[in-house]
Amino acid sequence: MPPSPKHGATPDAQPGWIDRLPASWQPYARLARLDRPAGSWLLFWPCAWGVALADGLVADAALIAWFALGSVTMRAAGCVWNDIIDRDLDAQVERTRARPVASGAIPVRKALAFAIALSLIGLLVVLQLRPLAQFVAVASLGLVAAYPFMKRITWWPQAWLGLTFNWGALVGFVAITDPVPAMALLYAGGVAWTLGYDTIYALQDIEDDAMAGIKSSARALGPRARGGVAFFYGAALLLWAGALWLVRPDPLTLLALLPLAGHFAWQVWRLADTAPTNALALFRSNRTAGLLLFAATTVTALDRSFM
Repeated sequence: MPPSPKHGATPDAQPGWIDRLPASWQPYARLARLDRPAGSWLLFWPCAWGVALADGLVADAALIAWFALGSVTMRAAGCVWNDIIDRDLDAQVERTRARPVASGAIPVRKALAFAIALSLIGLLVVLQLRPLAQFVAVASLGLVAAYPFMKRITWWPQAWLGLTFNWGALVGFVAITDPVPAMALLYAGGVAWTLGYDTIYALQDIEDDAMAGIKSSARALGPRARGGVAFFYGAALLLWAGALWLVRPDPLTLLALLPLAGHFAWQVWRLADTAPTNALALFRSNRTAGLLLFAATTVTALDRSFM
């Protein structure tokens, strides 16, 4: 039986501790996507990559904890903003019509106040960074604010999401040291990665999106979606290989990416089945992909340190 829509639960929500919260709290927890933690991981991992590649795990390991907090709160704030802007579109899509703002469980005014409160926690995280990293972090707000409108004006809103969700790679890197070309390749690879995993995610809604007039890379690619995902993942691997090579130019360095390459190959193979349940499972598996790249950046940075 699907979760009760009056609490804002969507079909892709993960059952858990939120269901045991007081009924009045549950819509806010779901509005913050606390019942769907994959997005917070996907926002966190680029921050961790940046810190690791800049050799900051030893220099300032506490930043990882701050970035974890920032990823949860700022992803939540972004989702609230997205739901406010998309409330009319969400009401037309089966998977999203039970969202708290679209269903009326939370009024727009209260949702906006909630987003501001979450953003203040994010500000606390930003204040822990050195000035250059603070500037880079604040610069992402324009991307966040514009994202909900992208599905109305471009067939590739996933590209804009990639620019937004991987910004943490830049922030994490400059929180430790000054910018270098490897940082740009790390970020670009993340954008390609997001194009892949969010195309998979969009496959869940492809029919409802068509009826509602919502644009997506899944709709743009159509029957070529699986090939498109393979291309995006391949581009991500090449860009990340370039980033690791610039940090430590040794053929052995590239071996660190083999587990991730295998994981991507597994995703593409499984994508022969584009059913919504399989697409959601493959999307969520990118938490593992982020972890595998974190391991690769960590090994690369440590190898450089001990050379």
